[in-house]
Amino acid sequence: MSQQKLSKSKMLLLGFQHVFAMFGATVLVPTLTGLSVSVTLLFAGLGTLLFHLITKKRIPAFLGSSFAFLGGYAAVQSLVTSRSAELGTPINWIPYAGVGVFCAGLIYLLIAALFRSFGPSKVMRYFPPVVTGPIIICIGITLASSAVNNCAANWAIAILAVAVVVIFNIWGKGMFKIIPILLGVVVSYAVAAVFGQVDFTPVKEAAWIGFPIKFEETVFSLFGNANGALLISSLIAMVPISLATVVEHIGDMCAISSTVGENFIADPGLHRSLMGDGLATSLASLFGAPANTTYGENTGVLALTGVYDPLVVRIAAVIAALFSFSPKFAALISCMPTATIGGVSLILYGMISAVGVRNVVENHVDFTKSRNVIIAALIMSLALGIAFSAAGAISFTVGSVTISLSGLAVAAIIGILLNAILPGNDYEFGIDQQGDTSVNFKV
Repeated sequence: MSQQKLSKSKMLLLGFQHVFAMFGATVLVPTLTGLSVSVTLLFAGLGTLLFHLITKKRIPAFLGSSFAFLGGYAAVQSLVTSRSAELGTPINWIPYAGVGVFCAGLIYLLIAALFRSFGPSKVMRYFPPVVTGPIIICIGITLASSAVNNCAANWAIAILAVAVVVIFNIWGKGMFKIIPILLGVVVSYAVAAVFGQVDFTPVKEAAWIGFPIKFEETVFSLFGNANGALLISSLIAMVPISLATVVEHIGDMCAISSTVGENFIADPGLHRSLMGDGLATSLASLFGAPANTTYGENTGVLALTGVYDPLVVRIAAVIAALFSFSPKFAALISCMPTATIGGVSLILYGMISAVGVRNVVENHVDFTKSRNVIIAALIMSLALGIAFSAAGAISFTVGSVTISLSGLAVAAIIGILLNAILPGNDYEFGIDQQGDTSVNFKV
């Protein structure tokens, strides 16, 4: 780690820089899904602190909102809304999504235990790029229609948001290159406000200070009155996504190790970092916050500053948690124009799919082999076909319980099973490091 000695004021300034680096992406997830911005910031901060505690305070990683679960949130929201209409009673979808994400976080713990017991190569054999790549591609494509719908609210504002993100991501210098999403949001938001397209009434009415957690959005609100079918459907929609985010986590750990010059995969070990990420995700989900993931944006800040002290990242975590106690700040985010959200997500969702393509290409997946073609073809046709079908899911009844499977869930299950059953699975994790670390959902 950098041996540079810093004053308290410089440490605080660097902490704010880490907050700005993660801020645009972290608050975008709740804005896109309808989750609470305040709760998201609170558990980004608390989750980061928990991660540091579990990893012996050695890894300078910040945990923010994961984009990989956006498709799962959309699926759960759709399922709960449909069920609510059938029953004629309003049902809050957020606690049900929280149950699914909670269990997805537990998958991290299971895989961490497997890594500890058997080593990475044997475990990752079941999640090769021919499975994870197409799944990631489909995550972005299934979300693209919602981005276009949001852009339609005002294409001029949406295109402005896209242009700002592209300009700063390609030609930006220093910090401007690291935060293109935040700049796209701020510039297009400001222009929309100037032209009178933003209603700031909620901001004026919101209190400066307030408690971020709402009981009705927590998993605890389901105790005693949960719908069993919705619980099972939420689990099936969310849990398979964790298989892709585990690979993302491994890639991020490799990137941080390379940046800092220390092998964090060996010490404190992938089993610890996966455990920290999984527990942070499960904790956040209980209180209505989105899944967490280690952030590549903050790795960029490490490379930019050359300061690798994990204490700086923990300072950023505390700052993020403090921001969560301002409802006025959350209201300002909630007033963001729909077209701004659409423009930013248009790039973001497309880049998720592009990451999947990169995962396949950099790992040199051989599509002259019939097994690989069959696996990728079925994953993509099932994920997209089911998602854009009239029903939007595959539903079946077990006893008195109706279970709905999203396209992504079906595709993930079939892909993993086919890869395990069909002969010719010759993927070896760790042989091609560039390919193994190519999964990264951030811009």
